[in-house]
Amino acid sequence: MNPIAKRSSRRRTMVAAALVLTVLGGFVVRLVDIQVVHAEEHVADSISTGNMAGSETLYGNRGTIVDANGVVLASTTMRYDVNIDPTVVTPAKRDGTIDPADAKLWEEQSAAIAQILGMDAEEVRRIVADKKKNEPESQWAQLKRNVSTAQFQALRELGVTYLTYDPRPARAYPNGAVAGNLLGFESSDGEALAGVERWQDQCLEAKNGEESYQIGATDGIRIPGSEKVTPAVDGGEVALTLDSDLQWYLQQMIAEETQNQKAISGTVTVAEVDTGAILAAAQYPSMDPNDVLATDPEFRGSLVFGTTFEPGSTFKAVTAASLLEEGVATPLSSVTAKDWEQFPNGARLGDSHPHPEQTYTLAGALIDSSNVALSKFGELLPDQTRYEWLKKFGIGAGPVVGFPGEENGWIESPDKWDNQQHYATTFGQAFTATIPQVVSAYQTIANDGVRVPLRLVESCTTADGEVKKPETGEPERVISESTAQQMQLMLENVGFQSSVADQIKVPGYSIASKTGTAQKPAAGGGYKPGVYFTSIVGFAPADDPQYVVMITLDEPKRVTSSAATAPALQKAMKYVLQSYRVVPGRSEPETKLPMLK
Repeated sequence: MNPIAKRSSRRRTMVAAALVLTVLGGFVVRLVDIQVVHAEEHVADSISTGNMAGSETLYGNRGTIVDANGVVLASTTMRYDVNIDPTVVTPAKRDGTIDPADAKLWEEQSAAIAQILGMDAEEVRRIVADKKKNEPESQWAQLKRNVSTAQFQALRELGVTYLTYDPRPARAYPNGAVAGNLLGFESSDGEALAGVERWQDQCLEAKNGEESYQIGATDGIRIPGSEKVTPAVDGGEVALTLDSDLQWYLQQMIAEETQNQKAISGTVTVAEVDTGAILAAAQYPSMDPNDVLATDPEFRGSLVFGTTFEPGSTFKAVTAASLLEEGVATPLSSVTAKDWEQFPNGARLGDSHPHPEQTYTLAGALIDSSNVALSKFGELLPDQTRYEWLKKFGIGAGPVVGFPGEENGWIESPDKWDNQQHYATTFGQAFTATIPQVVSAYQTIANDGVRVPLRLVESCTTADGEVKKPETGEPERVISESTAQQMQLMLENVGFQSSVADQIKVPGYSIASKTGTAQKPAAGGGYKPGVYFTSIVGFAPADDPQYVVMITLDEPKRVTSSAATAPALQKAMKYVLQSYRVVPGRSEPETKLPMLK
């Protein structure tokens, strides 16, 4: 080979080698890109290509509701929806027949499944048969929703492969009907519908997470390393001011008293004087949130917060307090009153019982609960002034606590009062109030004239431990300490000298109280004859007020006056004072105020 040919051959070899090296270099660069630079992206692509995506919901637990002592009133448990694969049950042969042994096994297994689920075996078989008939290729049919963990475990122990389970959180109320009307309830889909559940949903609500992954297209197995997890966040804990032991007792007691008096319903409310904490808000009929449908819809909510009524004589105390505060009367100021009188403007007013013309002190008008006497005392103040005092004590001022469905109460402006309303507003008629509004008014008097906002929720503790206190407003002075203490003395004398004094006595304690008998409005106007909403409210010990208790009975028939509520007040007050170990003291007022002059 000549030198020129040799040089040409070497050149071709070098070019070929360069080309090979270039190609190899490209492969190396691409390999580095795949395995190092963009490794994660390419792995994800390789996983997803030809594979199926799967995911599971990671359920967060809805927060618990507890009482003032940490007793759990509402919590979340796991429930299960039970499904079956009809294609696996009694599989048919190629000729369409079913092996007798398979048929017998299905008969036995379906009976066992039905027994655990509380179903009829034929119903289980029918669900499967209908699905096979209507959707032969379907691998899913639901047998039952919302079964317990115990039922779930029992089904798993059967060892059958054709059952599947969808877990889902469900609400449980371990104390049944105790505070049930306050706690509220959820829908079957977990939506908070009523009570504290709805009110405090922002605190209680959990945030579900998710685990996503890839499943091999050929083997259906989860691919390791493909998981991505968004963790769930549990809901917070809501602490109430309620004492569940006290609530339980009062629910039993008010149920008995309501039935004894043949009333439609009854309530009892207890609040601390110095803190405004609601310790109990019991009612009859009550609701067990574990079985909401067992209770008539009328009684699924809270009667304590959802009832409006004319407060009647309980609000004579507000009239008296405004007279004292304005300086136009003292406890011993007097007016002369008959049991029925025609007033100069044409209004005709009467007392609940007959009596001759008498000269009542202001204290005596409260003791004998004289509408006529209170009307005359009320004329010492202009309508606008009395209206402003009713507003200061909470009438028409909106909800007290903010509970879902809590009513407002209502009062017209004084320029719209007619001749009858001019007087009726002095003794608790011609306007409406709520139970919390009446309790708040008496808490103000008992607390030396300072209103502390009533509250039912103590705190919300989030999943990360942060404690949040609800905004309830600041304490506010409504009347002077002097006026409040004069009112305490007058109401103590009412409790000691009134017609129900013997029925409300608690040995070792002096009770300040006032009854109220409200007429109920008729559909066509006016009032229903002989039909009343009765109440009594009191605080004790009268010389050092610590607790306010209010009782209501709607349309009692055995005793139609407010005397119907007296036995319940006595039982409730006795239990409260003894349970909270209030030291006994005097049993009667240090100063006995005269009823008459």
